[in-house]
Amino acid sequence: MSVVEMKVPVIGESINEVTLSSWLKPDGSSVKLDEPICEFESDKATLEFPAEAEGKLIHVAKEGDDLKIGALVAKIDTSVKASITEAPPATKEKSESISEAKETAKENPLQKSSSTPQEKIASPSASKIMREKDVDPANVEGTGKEGRITKSDAMQASSGKLKEEKVSQPVAEEKTFVPTKVHAAFQREEQREKMSRMRRTIARRLVSAKNNTAMLTTFNEVDMTGIMEMRKKYQDQFVAKYGIKLGFMSIFAKACAQALLEKPDVNAFIDGEDLVYHDYVDISIAISTPNGLVVPPIHNVESLRFDEIEIKIKELADKARAGKLTLEEMSGGTFTITNGGVFGSLLSTPIINEPQSAILGMHNIQDRPVVINGQIVIRPMMYLALSYDHRVIDGSTSVTFLVRVKELLEDPTKLILGI
Repeated sequence: MSVVEMKVPVIGESINEVTLSSWLKPDGSSVKLDEPICEFESDKATLEFPAEAEGKLIHVAKEGDDLKIGALVAKIDTSVKASITEAPPATKEKSESISEAKETAKENPLQKSSSTPQEKIASPSASKIMREKDVDPANVEGTGKEGRITKSDAMQASSGKLKEEKVSQPVAEEKTFVPTKVHAAFQREEQREKMSRMRRTIARRLVSAKNNTAMLTTFNEVDMTGIMEMRKKYQDQFVAKYGIKLGFMSIFAKACAQALLEKPDVNAFIDGEDLVYHDYVDISIAISTPNGLVVPPIHNVESLRFDEIEIKIKELADKARAGKLTLEEMSGGTFTITNGGVFGSLLSTPIINEPQSAILGMHNIQDRPVVINGQIVIRPMMYLALSYDHRVIDGSTSVTFLVRVKELLEDPTKLILGI
């Protein structure tokens, strides 16, 4: 028997271990060269692992296993290659579909056991997500081989991006929501689940930031009247020209970029006993995903137009929520912006995204009474919070930086003119 060993490849300089999140091909199934056989979850992203040969797949590791770089994942028996190749295409497809259906039926109670190739098949990780989010597999568009529902497909569906039902479907067949579980009075059930690698990484980095930085937070508030009037006046023209809406995030990113160039300490970070300064601004944007918070950076924000920033944010957000961000897209960043206001947060103290030295927290916009020229008026106000590493940034620098950001936001003309 000729066997090819499949081992965890080198993924990135800082990645020493991955988690086998799901098998995409069942044990004993036939695989082709470069066909994805499983998914790895690293500290930063989910990656597919392609077959290095054609033959019969033999599982060695199990789903949920933490594997070091170079660890054995599976074996491929290439001696059965000839029999696979000689099999009639139709017979082979049916055989594989039946095999996959049997394998996933054990993992996915949402699917009925069937031997027909038309039955929708989901990977175990996708089945788990759909089960937890109460998503009907029939409404999910599978992008995997032969329409297989992948983890990314399930994540998109759980975020509300369900496949539209056919117009021809009878109204009587429409499903109504039925609670999946009724909570009885005084029940005391518990569930224990292993934390995902991303959640473990997030936990480790947050604790590290709290323990290894001299973190303080300074606060201010910004009158959003100028920004809201500008968006209302020019939004239609902006959409007509660029095909995307002008959001708050691009405006905040440009204001921070200008202030960061004026206050380079806030854009620097510690490397050993050195301070590293940057003549560019790469702003990491915090994006909430089903697996946790990710902070991919937008490079050279100081040189981008508002529309270019908005397009990049949408691109990164779509990839993040589909679990398709690459390691390169997740790396870097000199400053971070996080917007808790989209979830209704009024005020918070964001934690620094190491090795960066500062993070800006945006919050909910609320109409509040403020005094302007001796008169009490109602204005749309937002609290801003700047958490910073006091080892790098002095208190006076942090305060003047935030005041400068406030100034640019309250008078967007200055931001556009760069003054």
